[in-house]
Amino acid sequence: MAHKYVLNPDARVDYDGVTILSANDVLNAINFANDALKKLNETTLAFDINIFETLGMRNLSGMVGEYFARSVMRMSCGKLQNNLHQDGYPDLLLTDTKEKKDYFDTLYTVENDKKYPISKEAFSPYLYGGLEVKATCGSTPSASVVPKPLIGEQRIELLTSFDWKAHHRTTNHLLGILWDFVDENPTIVACFYCKDLTVDDWGKIVKPKDDGGRTTSVSIMTATGVRKMCHDWIAVIDDEKYVNKLAGKKWIGYNVKYKL
Repeated sequence: MAHKYVLNPDARVDYDGVTILSANDVLNAINFANDALKKLNETTLAFDINIFETLGMRNLSGMVGEYFARSVMRMSCGKLQNNLHQDGYPDLLLTDTKEKKDYFDTLYTVENDKKYPISKEAFSPYLYGGLEVKATCGSTPSASVVPKPLIGEQRIELLTSFDWKAHHRTTNHLLGILWDFVDENPTIVACFYCKDLTVDDWGKIVKPKDDGGRTTSVSIMTATGVRKMCHDWIAVIDDEKYVNKLAGKKWIGYNVKYKL
């Protein structure tokens, strides 16, 4: 059974004044992704494999984001396409007009029903733009303060902060999700969208250390950026633990169930 969510009646995913996704489209994508992740868990457990433990939290968070991105594309009715290059930008490409779709179709070849990008340059950045999709499960206190939640354990009561990370500071149209373990399954518990993020909403880029510490350059969203994302919340799971936590001033700032 799908989880219930509180929807923001004013929310929608716009790009240059055009609505790409309604709040209900996003909700359908959330439910589709949640269901796919649950079925993945059930299938692998049948072979005595906990796929989420195998992945680890960092890879798992990336996978949750990818499941959601593919679900969003599915619910967009052709307005969005997956970026065909693994290092492309943004994640979901605008094809909401015939001109854009025709252009997109010139950027790849098809062999055995698979699309192969002709070049990276056309996909990073993509001419007509699109949406970045990012996932986070937030941060909990240091292990010296309280034991870290294990994979499969709910995190919300320990959550102290959350943000999103990027490889650069130019991400401006971001569809961001917060996820947690609900009944031991990775579950999207909130979704946010901001169409006007700026460079100042992203922190200074941290580059890899010479000794091989961090593997890629990363920019962490600032507190101001997080507030902008939360201001334009789309959906929050209808569960008091999450509704009350996200009502904090540094996040949405009010109880979404009572505000509507």
